[in-house]
Amino acid sequence: MAKVRTRFAPSPTGRMHVGNLRTALYTYLIAKHEGGDYILRIEDTDQERLVEGAVDIIYRTMKETGLVHDEGPDKDKGVGPYVQSERQAAGIYMEYAKKLIEKGEAYYCFCDQERLDSLKQDITADGETKTISVYDKHCLSLSKEEVEKNLAEGKPFVIRQNNPRTGTTTFHDELYGDITVDNSELDDMILIKSDGFPTYNFANVVDDHLMGITHVVRGNEYLSSSPKYNRLYEAFGWEVPKYIHCPLITNEEHQKLSKRSGHSSFEDLVEKGFVTEAIVNFVALLGWSPEGNQEIFSLPELVKEFDYHRIGKSPAVFDYGKLKWMNGEYLKAMDLDRFMELAKPYLDEAVPDGMDQRKIAELVKSRIEIFPEIEEHIDFLKAVPDYDMSMYTHKKMKTTPENSLALLKEVLPVLEETDDYSNDNLFAVLKKFGEEHEYKTGFVMWPLRTAVSGKMSTPGGATQLMEILGKDESINRIKNAILKLEKEI
Repeated sequence: MAKVRTRFAPSPTGRMHVGNLRTALYTYLIAKHEGGDYILRIEDTDQERLVEGAVDIIYRTMKETGLVHDEGPDKDKGVGPYVQSERQAAGIYMEYAKKLIEKGEAYYCFCDQERLDSLKQDITADGETKTISVYDKHCLSLSKEEVEKNLAEGKPFVIRQNNPRTGTTTFHDELYGDITVDNSELDDMILIKSDGFPTYNFANVVDDHLMGITHVVRGNEYLSSSPKYNRLYEAFGWEVPKYIHCPLITNEEHQKLSKRSGHSSFEDLVEKGFVTEAIVNFVALLGWSPEGNQEIFSLPELVKEFDYHRIGKSPAVFDYGKLKWMNGEYLKAMDLDRFMELAKPYLDEAVPDGMDQRKIAELVKSRIEIFPEIEEHIDFLKAVPDYDMSMYTHKKMKTTPENSLALLKEVLPVLEETDDYSNDNLFAVLKKFGEEHEYKTGFVMWPLRTAVSGKMSTPGGATQLMEILGKDESINRIKNAILKLEKEI
């Protein structure tokens, strides 16, 4: 068997959509699972859609996700250039288009826009009306002399594929099996546009062959185009690669995932506080199912486990809640130093000056799913929010606003006399205080935690919070809580 060679061939048109990232990942996993080569090719033939800086986004995203290519624009292994505009400039596509013309598999078309518009027709299907245009092969009947005359005069042209109107074409997909279409459905698609650039459909066939690509991964929206690709391969006498058409990715309302969702690209997700490993893990499962029940996979584990035959056909739902859960699992397992590094912008924003960010990070690390949640967990560090007296009531701890007021008054002098506000020492001091007064630990800690935080739920206990707040702030908050209770009881 030939060595497996896959390619990721993005168009530099902006941020990397989740669907593109999945294609990049699956092509990487197929190649690496089989010990093959992973190629990066930049498909920039649609010059009108190019976005400045988008190539840099592609490189940065692939580097951050660990999808390291073996060949590409920066790693020429002999089948370059790896940028289609450079390949176009070298005349590669025109050369192969002319070979098809010589074989009768393609032809020059000189029709102007007015004539092409006249071919458009409205069709209604499933209650929807849409406009289609099927080329009528008008220019196929031009004589060789007429073609040469038009070319000599510099008349604008495109080159079209010459598809049959009768019979059928069958192609094989690794997931969908054999698919047969009537040739009457195959339009004579444009191969070379009037600006001299190849269409996506033509360029990727030529490039895939010349680069020795064995497996082509793309979305199943391209299933309908595949017969045209096959006819090109057959016209050239080339071996057809294995096709793997992946299912559509939808949102939770089963609509196609769009940019309006706010989380349709890799960069969107990073900006929302997701870590790269979790994004890659989650995207791997958008259509692919491992054999067992394991859901958390490192990239090397994915390489080992990935079998593209286990990619499904049903639309893959982008479950935002599941992604958050998965991200939380990665944060829990993360080394604290790395967590601190990634969480720094959020900690800088949420933590008041002078407080120990590392201690705070230790408290929130296992309680958040994405980094922006840090602020809602520790917002009380900046100021105690307004809270209701009912928070002092806890049936299990047997606390009420009345006995909480008495407890706070009783324990305040003890805390004022304590200088060591480390968590361990505070806990020991309060435990001793409770034993001396025959109070259970929870009976002491609940009113204190409420007093210093003003929240029902906090990322740490009373003594952990008081260690972070420090003595002066802790005492000040307890005194304010006493005044609040005295006023409202």
